[in-house]
Amino acid sequence: MDNIQLPQGLSQQQGGQNNGEEESKRRAEDEMRRDMMATVLDPAARERLSRIALVSPERSRQVETIIARMAQSGQLRGRVSEEQLIELLDQMENSQSQAAAKKTTIVYQRRRDFDDDDDF
Repeated sequence: MDNIQLPQGLSQQQGGQNNGEEESKRRAEDEMRRDMMATVLDPAARERLSRIALVSPERSRQVETIIARMAQSGQLRGRVSEEQLIELLDQMENSQSQAAAKKTTIVYQRRRDFDDDDDF
C-alpha cells in the first residue's frame, strides 16, 4: 500500500501542498465574502441570510453572489435592509418558477397497431 507511484515529477508532498493551497484559497474567499456581506447588509438582513444558509446553503450562496455583483457594480445605495433582501428572494423565486413553467414537455402517444393484444 505504501508503494503508490505518482506521475513523474509529482510527489505525495506536492499533492498535499496543492490541497492545502486550495483549502486556504477557499477559506480566504469565504472570509472575503463574509466581510463584504457584513459591510453591505444591515444586521437584520445578515441574520436572515445566515438562517437561509442553515436551510439552503446553495440558495444563500446565490443571494450572496447577486448582492456582491450589485455592490461591485454600484447598484446598491447604502446597506441592504431585511425588506430588500426579502424582495430579492421573492424575485429569485419568481424567476425560477417562470423558468420551470417555460420548460417544454414532450408527450409520447403510442400508436395502436392492427395486431395489438389490447383490442380483445
